[in-house]
Amino acid sequence: MISAGFLQMIRDRIPESQAVINAPLRKAFMLVLFIDFDGSMADIGSRESSFHSTLLSGKMSLYCLHTAVTEQEKGFMIKTKYDIAVLGGGHNGLVAACYLALAGKSVLVLERNAAMGGATQSRQVFDGVDAKISVYSYLMSLFPRKIISDLHLDLSLRSRQTASWTPSIQDGKFRELLILNDDPIGNRRAFLELTGNQNDYRGYLKLQEMQQQLASVAWPGLTEPLVTRKEMQEQMGKDGTRAWEALIEEPLGNVLESLISDDLIRGLVFTDGRIGVSTYPHDPSLLQNRSFLYHVIGQGTGEWQVPVGGMGALVNELIRVAKSTGRVDFLTQAEVVRLGVGRTQCCVEFEMDGKPHAIDALIALCNASAQELARMTGDPWQPEESDIEGAAFKMNMLLERLPKLRSNCCEASEAFAGTVHIDEGYEGMLASYHESQSGKIPTKLPGEIYCHTLTDNSILSEDLNRRGFHTLTLFGLDLPYRLFENDNERLRNEVVEKYLMGINQYLEEPIEKCLARDVNGIPCIEAMSAVDLENKIHLPKGNIFHGGLTWPFVETRDEAGLWGGETNHPNVLLCGSAARRGGAVSGIPGHNAAMKAMELLQIQTV
Repeated sequence: MISAGFLQMIRDRIPESQAVINAPLRKAFMLVLFIDFDGSMADIGSRESSFHSTLLSGKMSLYCLHTAVTEQEKGFMIKTKYDIAVLGGGHNGLVAACYLALAGKSVLVLERNAAMGGATQSRQVFDGVDAKISVYSYLMSLFPRKIISDLHLDLSLRSRQTASWTPSIQDGKFRELLILNDDPIGNRRAFLELTGNQNDYRGYLKLQEMQQQLASVAWPGLTEPLVTRKEMQEQMGKDGTRAWEALIEEPLGNVLESLISDDLIRGLVFTDGRIGVSTYPHDPSLLQNRSFLYHVIGQGTGEWQVPVGGMGALVNELIRVAKSTGRVDFLTQAEVVRLGVGRTQCCVEFEMDGKPHAIDALIALCNASAQELARMTGDPWQPEESDIEGAAFKMNMLLERLPKLRSNCCEASEAFAGTVHIDEGYEGMLASYHESQSGKIPTKLPGEIYCHTLTDNSILSEDLNRRGFHTLTLFGLDLPYRLFENDNERLRNEVVEKYLMGINQYLEEPIEKCLARDVNGIPCIEAMSAVDLENKIHLPKGNIFHGGLTWPFVETRDEAGLWGGETNHPNVLLCGSAARRGGAVSGIPGHNAAMKAMELLQIQTV
């Protein structure tokens, strides 16, 4: 039995920020204390004199004091040691947990929110209304079929009938372009009617050809170790030289402006280069190129599909697979307060239900931002402001019926089945970018809308389907974190009103007349600024990519062969959007972190 005096000595000698001691120990008992004696891990149990001399000598580099606490409400005993600790229960962390559990490793997943899923949650957003909304992310393109197959996920993805509908009002004249999936003849006709010639359609097809050339090389490599820029370029071959230069080496604006002349078409193409980030066509940082790349290479085609059942279906499947192994424990409302890193293992200290806990793990996978990881480890972290600020705005709506369009070519059911581009002309977005960077809410707010229920109505109850209800999701651009930082609620409401006005200019009736109401009579509309995204799901400054997007290759030979989640600590890996090749709903950084962890575990067990 460890004496009370021994515990008091620990409290007196070890700084409070570095010790986790459950006090009082209530229904708990001491199991083991690990100390790194000049590099060797020693189980000192009740050897108080040995610990005392080590503590006083200053040789202790890592310790973790454990208590086993029966958490009856969680349904299992929290163990004191796991092979893997996953810090963050978003989809990437769940992917990693599944791979490692299927490989026979024990895993603990810690999530500080009340539910797993992170940005891939589905839930009932509006009081008393049985509609399971994909609250944050909503479409999928970058989730490899390989992961679905490897993990035996029962996940269904559906193609949308419509690719996009882009209306605009130019010099008082209404213009529009409807692009359908798998209808090249109809699309050619639509381009001709808009522009009066075939030039922009040919340019549009040429750009798609370049995208597919790059995708044929970049896409398969996302779930493999990293290669150098030179190696990936060589894989493109001579036929891919122009595509490489246009999409990788030069600002994206160059190729758009050389192939396409119409402002509306340039704009609808360029939106893929600025989803969630503040950038412009000729940005010398090439952030627009990196964003564009990840939005057009998914599955080798760039098609964005609808997850049947909403994003929550993906989370549910990953949890099902993880639980089926019997090797994964899940804890929600568990906030990691410190990650102690030693040479052979990590100590994860976390709080749950107001109580401190700690566990050991051979490897820790961080499914959070680099900023969060630095907070946990105590490492320095000083990024550039532009690397972390998000610029997204999200609106979720439930309608009693779809609004009537101001259109000569399609009905609402056809337009909203794809992506509806609102005020996303090329020059208009350049103006909105500059306004937002000068600290103003843009005069015209660019954004895009999509209706999940036109492709998959399973997220609504039978009653709502019978009554003709539909969901709408709006993703807004050019609304950086800094605009909302000091007056979030007022400015969020102002932006909502501006977006509704922006939508209404293309409708025969105000969309407000179509909004459903919850049981309290409140219109079913939810809005979130970058500040809200940070508060709700801990995205740093609302950045949906956790930081600056990276290229799918590295610059030096020393980096080649890495998986992309490596950190300064060999047994701590990034497994989320902050990893190289992270971002969007892809599962790729989760897969890659699991592959690296398996390599490390094999080395450690030799």
